[in-house]
Amino acid sequence: MIKLIVTDIDGTLLPEGTHSLDPEYFEVITRLREKGIQFAAASGRHWKSIDLLFGPVRDKIFYIADNGAYLGTSKRELFVHTLPMDTAMDIIRDARNLEGVEVAASCANEAYMEVKGRTWKWLQEGYQYNMKLIDDLTQVKSGIIKLALDCPFHVDQIAEEYRKKYGDKVRMAVSGDTWLDIIPMEANKGVSVRELQESLDIRPEETMAFGDQLNDLEMLERAYYSFAVGNAREEVKKAARFQADRNDRNGVLKVLKALI
Repeated sequence: MIKLIVTDIDGTLLPEGTHSLDPEYFEVITRLREKGIQFAAASGRHWKSIDLLFGPVRDKIFYIADNGAYLGTSKRELFVHTLPMDTAMDIIRDARNLEGVEVAASCANEAYMEVKGRTWKWLQEGYQYNMKLIDDLTQVKSGIIKLALDCPFHVDQIAEEYRKKYGDKVRMAVSGDTWLDIIPMEANKGVSVRELQESLDIRPEETMAFGDQLNDLEMLERAYYSFAVGNAREEVKKAARFQADRNDRNGVLKVLKALI
């Protein structure tokens, strides 16, 4: 019996950078909860962006945000992991030397940037982030839970270089076509799913998960009913036990409706 459903958002439920779900999801989530099935949205987004996206059912779901660095609900934090500050500052300084790369520092309640460029617009308008402009990211005093590098060129190559340089201190996750998310070593979507499963006394055999990108792999490993959407990367399709239809054909919604 399925007791927990966890799904990625961008590229899985909807196209990258949009902030409008098919309203039918809200009805389906409500009916799933009536059947005793828990629901969690797992994303590289900040939790406030997830909160806005799932507004009508915000009180019925869990948030796994910032690629697993944050686990909570609309009312409280459950688990929050932060980056080691010295390493975060080194990465920020290092990223300034990468052509075209823009950096956002995500904290529990807001995200900071040094410039109002394409990334600022994308995060604020597309993902509905609570953005704050700051002269120098190395002056951020709050605990940083994620550094998001918007890399218009060669994101996989940059990720590999950063793994060699910082891989013993932080975790790297390629998210989408241009994003490199840097999160605490002890955090990823799979860790947050495990924390949630343990809190709710739910086993992987009772869990269903959906994803499309490399940062979803650990999450899919925590669910027996692991689904890749039709538009997922090949690595994700190979890792998943099952395949749903594409995100632009509401593949996840079709599977969820079959449960009710």
